[in-house]
Amino acid sequence: MHSNHLQGELLYTGKTKQVFSYDNPELIVIHYKDDALAYNGIKRAQITNKGVINNKISANIYQRLEALGFNTHFVKMLNDREQLCKRKVHLIQIEFIVRNIAAGSMAKRLGLKIGTQLKTPVYELCYKNDELGDPIINAHHAVALGLSTYEELDEVHEIVKRLNKELINIFNGIGVTLVDAKFEFGRTADGTLVLSDEISPDTTRLWDTATLESLDRDRFRKDLGKISEAYTEIFNRLTDN
Repeated sequence: MHSNHLQGELLYTGKTKQVFSYDNPELIVIHYKDDALAYNGIKRAQITNKGVINNKISANIYQRLEALGFNTHFVKMLNDREQLCKRKVHLIQIEFIVRNIAAGSMAKRLGLKIGTQLKTPVYELCYKNDELGDPIINAHHAVALGLSTYEELDEVHEIVKRLNKELINIFNGIGVTLVDAKFEFGRTADGTLVLSDEISPDTTRLWDTATLESLDRDRFRKDLGKISEAYTEIFNRLTDN
């Protein structure tokens, strides 16, 4: 698929995105693909315009978070499928997960009914490693494996707590409940810790507050159909608000 940004050396191909170089070496171009994956890539499909919608949703949310004072990798949206982002010289190989309501792997692991309101948000760490299936770890594992330091983990934890609060507010404002979310972080050349990856229905669980209908990647995981429609619904509500 041809990309129409200023410079195009392919640096990295991920499950749902490609990363290209840019004429400014401190920046990169992230291209959103239409691929949908679940269960660590075992289940896969192409969903028409998913990349376009996720690019737009992520850009919308990143602009809101930047306005709230968060450091993110987002610079601007270039076109329907691509956004300009700050280059990370170091990516923390950890997924930082926050859960407000029991669902997905946590519900299964702990024998909880899906939809159980948790007494406190639950924060989890997963080791970003596809071969191992992104196993759940704790802070001591993260430090012992050299993935992070206790200081950095504390810093990220405070950011994730704030992110969770602000995203709950953003989604509440459009009649959507933030069930859980996955965040990734990296550092730019000057050492700034930035929120990276995307924030979209691929990386969050979003339920319609009134109907409890899934408006996220669970529609693909569970063969519920109408995936594009659900993602588009999130985008439309965000842009109307």
